[in-house]
Amino acid sequence: MDLSNLRPAEGSVQNGNFRRGRGHGSGNGKTAGKGHKGQKARSGATRPGFEGGQMPLYRRIPKRGFKCRNSKEIVGINMSALEVFDNDAVVTVSSLMAAGIVKNPRDGVKILGGGELTKKLTVQVNAFSAGAKEKIEALGGKAEVI
Repeated sequence: MDLSNLRPAEGSVQNGNFRRGRGHGSGNGKTAGKGHKGQKARSGATRPGFEGGQMPLYRRIPKRGFKCRNSKEIVGINMSALEVFDNDAVVTVSSLMAAGIVKNPRDGVKILGGGELTKKLTVQVNAFSAGAKEKIEALGGKAEVI
């Protein structure tokens, strides 16, 4: 005998769709495995978070403010940060991460108009401010939204 031959004892494993409460002869009649009386013996389960009448945790802790579940966390980068790239380079989110300008892009990257840019670049990110787009295109570069 080895591990590959091990099986549970005959009759010890029961089927998941076993019918409870079908008389004494079934081996699981009368209380149908629920014991005697009490809340867990009754029909109708308690709702999630119910603590037996005690003030539940979600009502005990302080609440403040509002967080919109549809909001996106966009990382903003000023134009001056793009000076590290060579002339005619293609700037993407991955190249920004490689250069150490962005650590975690979260839901997207947006180029803002702060600072000056002196190089012609093709910038491919999630969003641009109007000022940033003008500055990039004024130098002959491209501002592409991905």
